[in-house]
Amino acid sequence: MPQRISLTALLVRDYDEAIGFYVGKLGFALIADNDLGGGKRWVAVQPLGGGGGVLLARPADDAQAARIGDQTGRRVFLFLETDDFAGDYARMRAAGVRFLEDPRHEPYGVVAVFEDLYGNRWDLIEPKP
Repeated sequence: MPQRISLTALLVRDYDEAIGFYVGKLGFALIADNDLGGGKRWVAVQPLGGGGGVLLARPADDAQAARIGDQTGRRVFLFLETDDFAGDYARMRAAGVRFLEDPRHEPYGVVAVFEDLYGNRWDLIEPKP
């Protein structure tokens, strides 16, 4: 039976500000926004090329809230793959996305680390063919 990872949960302070960043600045599609009652929503975004998505999740308690922006100890843990690094890098920078480094060429492709609105680290990467 085929399997795939469909969503990765990402803690956010506010659903709408997170949608603003992921849709407005990164160019993701909003694929779900369902009211679950009690102030909770099921909000998912996905890169325009498809593939896995991100579930934008408000914390359920103080311990989770303390992890917003640092779910992995400041390690890059999300990887946004593109076939147009130069174009996406320029568009994202123009939209105000904060890159922590200049693009670099690695044996596996062109890559640069950026932060989302909470400080989570991502790689923007164009793999080598």
